[in-house]
Amino acid sequence: MAPQFPIETNTIIMDSKLVKQYGSEILSYRLRTVRQKKRMQYEDFDKQLSQTGKEERRLIRQNRTLGWEPLTPPVQKGWKRFFVLRDDVAYGKHAAFFENILRKINTYDWSYRKDFMIRKGRYGKNKFGVKPQSLLRPHENHFLRLGFTDDEKQFFYEELVHYGKNHFAKRYIFSEPWRFVLRVRPNIIDKVKKRDIEIERRLKEIDNYLDGNHYRGRMNRLLYGTDWNSRLKEERLWEKSVLKNKPLPRILDECAQDLL
Repeated sequence: MAPQFPIETNTIIMDSKLVKQYGSEILSYRLRTVRQKKRMQYEDFDKQLSQTGKEERRLIRQNRTLGWEPLTPPVQKGWKRFFVLRDDVAYGKHAAFFENILRKINTYDWSYRKDFMIRKGRYGKNKFGVKPQSLLRPHENHFLRLGFTDDEKQFFYEELVHYGKNHFAKRYIFSEPWRFVLRVRPNIIDKVKKRDIEIERRLKEIDNYLDGNHYRGRMNRLLYGTDWNSRLKEERLWEKSVLKNKPLPRILDECAQDLL
């Protein structure tokens, strides 16, 4: 077991020098060494940085909960596309059953064009096609959170989706997608999010202070225990291949040098 020293050596040397020069009464003033003063400055800066980060999170939460206000007059911005029940299903006796399923797996898309055409050509080839859209295929945990009944679960089947090397995820797919059809409607905006000028101004000041002085990483380490930006950069560097953009003769020369 390593010995524990209750008092630092530098502090003992300093105390002895001060006692010899000014007497034992000087110890009541609790004078600090240069190292202690420097450490207190860093600790005080970290406290202020943590308070700034907590204030930023609090203001972001307040800005999200401001609510909405009506927009008069309403305006149209593009077109939206979503799934609805097919006519024969909508007028059938099981319409409510499939409507409840659709409410949980429906997807919405937006486009500035009514026909939802997108450009598919490359290198100057102006080829256009309809933008694809499919029903939601939730993964296992999401599927459980949607709260399907036992009767509704019978209309889904499992499928393993490959996401990477030796990594598969289970997704649930609706087995009868023909019951739903796509419908295009104007995207009408009749309400806008409320704004608080003081909150936005303060958030802008905090953002300029943290990003302008490169304090964002240190603040993340203080509040969350890690720097997400540096971690993302490390992952990207790890994924980058060392052989990328290297000619074959250079690769062979490097391999020969390693063997030697």
